[in-house]
Amino acid sequence: MRISTGTVTTRQPTLDFPIRRKLLLGTMLTAMLTLTGRAMYLQVFDKEFLQDKGDLQHIGIVDVPAYRGQIKDRNGEPLAISTPVQSIWMNMRQLKDGDQDKLKQMAKILGIADKDLQAFLKKEAGKRFVYVKRQINPDLAEKVKALEITGVYFERAFKRYYPAGATAGHLLGFTNIDDIGQEGMEHGYDYILRGKPGKKRVIKDGKGHIIKDVENIQEAIPGQDLVLTIDERIQYLAYRELQAAVLKHKAHSASLVVLDAKNGDVLASVSQPAFNPNNRKELRSDRYRNRAMVDSFEPGSTVKPFVVAAALDGGYVEPNALIETHGVYHVGRNVVKDIHNYGTLDLTLVLQKSSNIAVTKLAMSMPPEYFWSIYSNLGFGSSAGVGFPGEASGSLLDYQGWHEFDQAILSFGYGVSTSILQLARAYTALADNGVVHSVSLLKRDEDPDSRQIFKPATAQKVRDMLEHVITKEGTAYQARVEGYRVAGKTGTVKKASASGGYTHDKYLSVFVGMAPASNPRFVIAVVVDEPTTGQYYGGLVAAPAFSRVMAGILRIYGVEPDGMDTMPLLLTRQ
Repeated sequence: MRISTGTVTTRQPTLDFPIRRKLLLGTMLTAMLTLTGRAMYLQVFDKEFLQDKGDLQHIGIVDVPAYRGQIKDRNGEPLAISTPVQSIWMNMRQLKDGDQDKLKQMAKILGIADKDLQAFLKKEAGKRFVYVKRQINPDLAEKVKALEITGVYFERAFKRYYPAGATAGHLLGFTNIDDIGQEGMEHGYDYILRGKPGKKRVIKDGKGHIIKDVENIQEAIPGQDLVLTIDERIQYLAYRELQAAVLKHKAHSASLVVLDAKNGDVLASVSQPAFNPNNRKELRSDRYRNRAMVDSFEPGSTVKPFVVAAALDGGYVEPNALIETHGVYHVGRNVVKDIHNYGTLDLTLVLQKSSNIAVTKLAMSMPPEYFWSIYSNLGFGSSAGVGFPGEASGSLLDYQGWHEFDQAILSFGYGVSTSILQLARAYTALADNGVVHSVSLLKRDEDPDSRQIFKPATAQKVRDMLEHVITKEGTAYQARVEGYRVAGKTGTVKKASASGGYTHDKYLSVFVGMAPASNPRFVIAVVVDEPTTGQYYGGLVAAPAFSRVMAGILRIYGVEPDGMDTMPLLLTRQ
């Protein structure tokens, strides 16, 4: 029997690699499809989930509004202040159906009608940030907070308030809802008033709206206060009397400026029509434009005293000179006329009667360069430089570009333009013995830019002449102030026509004066644009407003009377 020997092998199962690979790829593909589907669902069909998560996790650093500096008058009275307020906003997606009654209570607190609330909720549905009401009283905000409405949030801010209202509106201007200066001194000195914002860390939503405060990083630095030269008492007085003049004469507009004759401080600056910066509905450019600062006009006969002073100071006329004004005066092909035939006039009568012919002869006796330099040194053609946004520079053509008749018309106030502030500034040269002052709206200890324009004796002589304007024989008898000597000059200016030349039925009524004339303390300039009730002469329209304002100022400041004719009356009253 044969026995065979050999190797015994065991068969191992073999793996099906193609099937395994397909299975693995299938598993991976299924996972990818699942993840893609889930992502699409979250981002397209249920995107609120991711957005809400993002809202809760976005941390940022934001500014904390700084307290805006106050604006005060020269005596420390507040003219503009910022008060803390709250703004209420809502995340509409966080509102709960069960809070409807609370929402109605909130609306009642905020003075929102129920129908307006429902319309608001419907219109703003689904939004994550929408203001309910901005700049509300903190007491009201606390009442709303006490309701604990989910989705209702609060934001701290400041609101500007103007205690003087319309009285100083044109001068102060206003801020926007974010407390940033937009007009007037609020805008011109915004960099001083605004202060430096602080910093805080907050939680914000995806649109950058603040959800929750986390911590303060840096405290806000309040803005600096601004102290003006304005005297609130004089400002109110000037506002009241100018408004009365505009109403009486049914004028288009008007402006009035009061200066301290000794240093150029602006004690009052008012314009009509008025506007109240506390009332946002009145914020229209035609109402809040400060006409006293930014409007310019031809000053007319109010410049004649400077012509007389220039001729005297330069030796081009003797103090006792007589000037012939009969008929008309020819300058080349042009003719200069007076309203009446005044005959032969001395210098006092030239100003008292306001003779165009006489001042033209005086002007033509002076070299153009010298005559121009007087006007230029008085500030015509250059901004008053008070830092008010958009303040007028006026215009004064260089003498090298003059034609023969230009020097003539400049002598009676045409061919040159000025603001009422610039005109008042020029009169400080007559009021303060030949020294013209710079003008300022910011309180200062002294005027560093004053300049001697005329000799003191010349300024005194012209001032004496201007007292005769305030007599029955002069053009401004209604500018008198009982108990005081007053010096001043009228101007009745034909308005320029849009088609060229001048109108024959539209006028500017102007008066500039000073008191007490023996030693002037104050200069007041008034312009009334287009009076329409029949009277339009400066002595009848502008001079009475001057008189009432000047009388009030002299009384408020306790200035001693210098009118000798009233001394017995004063003694009997004591």
